[in-house]
Amino acid sequence: MDSYFLAIREILEASGFAGLTGGHLTMITVSLVMLYLAIGKGFEPLLLVPIGFGCLLVNLPLSGIMDEGGFLYYVFFGTEHEIYPVIIFMGIGALTDFAPLIANPVTFLLGAAAQLGVFIALFGAMTMGFTIKEAASIAIIGGADGPTSIYLTMKLAPQVLGAVAVAAYSYMSLVPLIQPPVIRLLTSKADRNIRMATLRPVSKLEKVLFPIVTTIASGLILPASVPLVGVLMFGNLLRECGVTERLNLAAQNEILNITTIFLGLSVGGTMNAERFLTPATLKIIFLGLVAFIFSTAGGVLFGQLLKKWSGGKINPMIGSAGVSAVPMAARVVQRVAQQENPGNYLLMHAMGPNVAGVIGTAVAAGVMLTLLT
Repeated sequence: MDSYFLAIREILEASGFAGLTGGHLTMITVSLVMLYLAIGKGFEPLLLVPIGFGCLLVNLPLSGIMDEGGFLYYVFFGTEHEIYPVIIFMGIGALTDFAPLIANPVTFLLGAAAQLGVFIALFGAMTMGFTIKEAASIAIIGGADGPTSIYLTMKLAPQVLGAVAVAAYSYMSLVPLIQPPVIRLLTSKADRNIRMATLRPVSKLEKVLFPIVTTIASGLILPASVPLVGVLMFGNLLRECGVTERLNLAAQNEILNITTIFLGLSVGGTMNAERFLTPATLKIIFLGLVAFIFSTAGGVLFGQLLKKWSGGKINPMIGSAGVSAVPMAARVVQRVAQQENPGNYLLMHAMGPNVAGVIGTAVAAGVMLTLLT
């Protein structure tokens, strides 16, 4: 009988219940909330589902899944060495049509202006006690680009990866809620009713040359941006050259999907209770919101300047699409425009600064890497 009770005791001591703490329970709850938001509300499900489940896995006590030799330990290799974010950029390039930006190159300036929040959050994070490298990693959330946030954070401050990734993807999913009030605050009804002329057609030659020229220019001006911008442009070249359809489809689908799963699981795997449940996490989430709001405002305010420069031909709302959340930010502009005037179609005009924002955020990350490493 004693041996029976001893066996029961050994089983209980080896179970997860023996190691379960309040921190584990809190993080399991966080993971369930993320899964609910992704599945029940549709908030960035392609990434929040694997991140949330990775968070769940790593907070089950004694599983060893993130310890040396564990499954997530090896999956994390691709995140730790910045492989997954770069591969995802290739997939984004294969999915992205840069024609609206090529047809109206001035909108590239809106993508640059929408990085305002990145630099405001950078200084804000430093005043709140973060190191310069941690502050840069937090600030890049303002670009609304999850892969870039992960790439830069792993380079500069991997200890804050979990909080930065969750904040970045959460705010990307909340674009339709966060941006409209900022747009309305900084534009008048007359501004929102401005109609823009139809974009000119873009030739195939222009579409093929764009990724090549962009890669050369960014590589020579800012070498640190090459892994992100160069691979983004490679994916776009697969799309536009017309002779690599199988590679293009693979980059858009199988490769991108598999990498997204591994990236999400490994990022979730960094969200253990000991590392995530700190006052710094709340600060990061707050600073991410500040960065995103000011990035939206920066794009709209620069849009106001372009409106005056163009004699009223540019709708300043399209500046809000200068963040990297493609195509959600452009769709927000279209929805706000049609609420004012159902006949006002700004989607393709907003796609110009929207795709420019992808490049702009990657360049901003390159600037920070150049200055801080």
